[in-house]
Amino acid sequence: MFMLIYHGTTDLFQIGKGVHQGCILSPCLFNLYAEYIMRNAGLEEAQAGMKIARRNINNLRYADDTILMAESEEELKSLLMKVKERSEKVGLKLNIQKTKIMASGPIASWQIDGETVETVSDFFGGSKITADGDCSHEIKRRLLLGRKVMTNLDSILKSRDITLPAKLHLVKAMVFPVVMHGCESWTVKKAERRRIDAFGLWCWRRLLRVPWTARRSNQSILKEISPGC
Repeated sequence: MFMLIYHGTTDLFQIGKGVHQGCILSPCLFNLYAEYIMRNAGLEEAQAGMKIARRNINNLRYADDTILMAESEEELKSLLMKVKERSEKVGLKLNIQKTKIMASGPIASWQIDGETVETVSDFFGGSKITADGDCSHEIKRRLLLGRKVMTNLDSILKSRDITLPAKLHLVKAMVFPVVMHGCESWTVKKAERRRIDAFGLWCWRRLLRVPWTARRSNQSILKEISPGC
């Protein structure tokens, strides 16, 4: 291996195990290894997995995290052992301390190589996923992120040099996508629906510089911004 530098290239040097995460090679090497392992672990041929839209899906990958999915404890353990064995063939070892199990029902304690695998009630894979399917915490988190983005846009939204339609498009392009990320998988209850509706009205009132103390109905706010919606 060699590296490009400003005046040429370095001398050849060896690359061993444990490339530092700060190194620019780290994500490339990780992706190469991870892709090879997942392709050759036999997961595509395995019957274990979740049936979604007539497809059998048993693994998802987010950044440097890998999620294995199955409908039973036995199937999940089978998938994990396939990945573990394939990883060991390329010199990588499964880190039990970083391996977690989440199940929608009771599950027995797992022991792998003498170590206990921790069971958790939720995990983060781009959005928070819980064992009971409750989305209220994720929706609240998304609304808080949206409020933060909206607040950061304050100086722009206060500008009189920017038209109302342009401000509306800005909010729709920068605020709403942050809030609605992953919403396709949400289970929305009445309480969450009210929170989402209230957030939308909060955005429009902040955009129009209308304080909550002002005696203006929600309908009048929506009517004022409707031409640009």
